[in-house]
Amino acid sequence: MKFTKMEGCGNDYVYVNGFDTKIEDPNKLSEIVSNRHFGIGSDGLIVINPSDVADFKMSMYNADGSEGKMCGNGIRCVAKYVYDNKMTDKTTITVETLSGIKTLVLNVEDDKVKTVRVNMGSPILESAKVPVVSEKDKVIDEPVMVNNKEYRITCVSMGNPHAITFVDDIDSLDIEHIGPMFEKKEIFPEQVNTEFIQVVSRDVIKMRVWERGSGETLACGTGACASVVACVLNGLTEDKVTVKLLGGDLFIEYNRDEDAVYMTGPARITFTGEFNY
Repeated sequence: MKFTKMEGCGNDYVYVNGFDTKIEDPNKLSEIVSNRHFGIGSDGLIVINPSDVADFKMSMYNADGSEGKMCGNGIRCVAKYVYDNKMTDKTTITVETLSGIKTLVLNVEDDKVKTVRVNMGSPILESAKVPVVSEKDKVIDEPVMVNNKEYRITCVSMGNPHAITFVDDIDSLDIEHIGPMFEKKEIFPEQVNTEFIQVVSRDVIKMRVWERGSGETLACGTGACASVVACVLNGLTEDKVTVKLLGGDLFIEYNRDEDAVYMTGPARITFTGEFNY
C-alpha cells in the first residue's frame, strides 16, 4: 500500500489515495498503521475518496480504529495532497465529510500548498446535538465534577463533540490522568474531546487537547475552533484568536454574523512510502 505521511501542527495522519487503492477494513488498518512501534506511527488514517456531492471525500479513522466525523488539521492536509499531486488545479475546493461538506481555500506558493483556510461551518451548541446530557438547552460555563474536583465546561460540537474548560496553567496539567476521565464521563454518550485552555490575552490562547480515541495530540483543528467559540461565549477573547498548540499555531475566526468558524493553518508532507500489512 502506497501512503503519504502528513501533519498539520503536529496532528499527523497516514494518507491513502482511495481513487487507486481500495481498503477493505480501514478501521483495522488505522489501528495497524497508527502504532508508533510496529506501524508507521500516526494519530490515525485518512483515506481520500471520490465524492458524488463534492470535489473529494475525506474518510478519517482514529488510532483506536474508530471512525471520526471531522478533523480540521487532517482536512487541510487533504487539500495539500490533492493539489500537490495534481488531482485538482483549483485553489478553492469542497470536501465531503461525515459532518458535512467543507469549503477550503488554498494558499499556494511555488506550485505547492503552504496554508489552507477552511470554513468549518456553524458551531452546534444545543446539548442534545453535541451531545451532552444536561437539563439545560446549552452547556455554557456549567459545573461538572471530574476526579472529585469541580470544573466548569462549555460544550460545542464542530461535527464532533468538545468540552472546553479553562485552567490557569496548562503546562503543569496532568492530562494523561484527567483526560480519560473527561472522555468517558457518563454525561457524554459519544465520549468527548476535551480542550484545556489558558487565556493569554484577548487574541491569544494556549491549548492542550485530549482526543477521544487517540489521547493527547499535538493539535486538534475542530478543538481549536470549538475553544474559540467557547472563549467568545464566555467573554474571554475577541472573535479572531491565535491558538497556540503543542504542535504550532492556528488562526481561528468566529464570524457570529455568518454563524461560521474559519480556521487557517499549515499542512506539510513528512514522507511517502509503501507499507506491507
